[in-house]
Amino acid sequence: MSDSERFPASIYGPAERRMAESMVDIENRMLDAVEDEQCDCKDGMFNGVTRRGLLMGGVALGGSALAGSRAMADAPPGAIEYDVQPDSTKEQGRLILDDGGYGSRSQFENEVRWRYPTASLDSSWSMTPLASGQGMMTPSGLHFERHHGGIPAIDPATHELILHGMVDQPMRFTMDDLKRLPAVSKIHFIECSGNGLTEWAKPTLKTVQGTHGLTSTSEWTGVRLSTLLEMAGVQDSAAWILAEGADAAVMTRSVPLDKAMDDAIVAYAQNGEALRPEQGYPLRLLLPGYEGNTHIKWLRRLDVSDKPFMTREETSKYTDLMPDGTARQFTLEMEAKSVITFPSGAMKLPRAGFYEVTGIAWSGRGKIAKVEVSADGGATWQEAALDGPVLDKCHTRFRLPWTWTGEEAVLQSRAVDETGYIQPTLEQLVEVRGLKSVYHLNAIQSWHIAPDGEVTNVHA
Repeated sequence: MSDSERFPASIYGPAERRMAESMVDIENRMLDAVEDEQCDCKDGMFNGVTRRGLLMGGVALGGSALAGSRAMADAPPGAIEYDVQPDSTKEQGRLILDDGGYGSRSQFENEVRWRYPTASLDSSWSMTPLASGQGMMTPSGLHFERHHGGIPAIDPATHELILHGMVDQPMRFTMDDLKRLPAVSKIHFIECSGNGLTEWAKPTLKTVQGTHGLTSTSEWTGVRLSTLLEMAGVQDSAAWILAEGADAAVMTRSVPLDKAMDDAIVAYAQNGEALRPEQGYPLRLLLPGYEGNTHIKWLRRLDVSDKPFMTREETSKYTDLMPDGTARQFTLEMEAKSVITFPSGAMKLPRAGFYEVTGIAWSGRGKIAKVEVSADGGATWQEAALDGPVLDKCHTRFRLPWTWTGEEAVLQSRAVDETGYIQPTLEQLVEVRGLKSVYHLNAIQSWHIAPDGEVTNVHA
């Protein structure tokens, strides 16, 4: 199938089509590298990225791999390569802090994000390897990214947050000012509304990292935005806030005041440490359940107003073109969604028998109430077990024991959130939304299991 047929101009604009085409290309390169390295020592079930795959996929090796005297150039990012001991009970292990004092992961673990290969390195995104994830948390180093003007290097000692507009007292906060205020820590997912943009018309990408990798969950710590607004005194007619980042794109989004006063956080920490630079260091806005683009990173300004600001990111982008030619705007809440991460695309089940089907579910409307799994393309459903704790606007891990007979099967998951919203089929979603928009695809994902165990992405 040609790219023009796969991503027709009637649906994808020139920029979106280039994005989708490049995502197909980078995933194929990564999978080709894995296939070249298959051997009898592997079951072939998992599509983990190999070291060669890292290089072929253009994924830069992290600088942390160079820390420590025992580092080797071919260690996976975040790891240091050491000589493997023939018998670890017969000799001393390496010394404490030999890794430089920050810690490292095992040299035998090599999961990484892969980057969508935009023409400009400054504006791109990376995908979380969901297939290898455990539980509901995403390691900070594997949290997906989306940047529009590169990753700025900001000195927290000079960084300030300005709060002004329709307030009684404009205010300026240093990082020290913010850290003196009462703090909260909350676990929430973030999802880019472009997650799955290649999958509307045809099953396109092969892996769950490609189809769903623009979502991650972390614990976020910071100050409630309502605390800052109450200090400044919001005027009666105020209804919106402009949030502005300090990156080269000067990213801006309008946020409803009600959301800001409800559960928004001005976050300075992630998973127990300072934000990573790619996650907005030293300060980002966290809007639980809202589309990722609104969680402004490198936050520097909040402007309170009585109306939205109609920025580029909420007019020409991040809107949903409907079948009648109108566009939905400010569709900020991410609807309930789920995906099976094992087994998933590009894996191969080695034999018939027992497997645990597992995946994640989430909703921007609240908690996940139920996840059902089908092995026959939606004809029948079984309720899966949910790992606790099940939290508000957070990834929830689900599991279901399954015995594969060795015959063809189509695995699907369907999430229901606490409001009663049921994740739709793709057919139901397209019936309402049509095929003219690329954002906010939350339809049921289908994985086909062939008699030889091959798992592929299908529309069913």
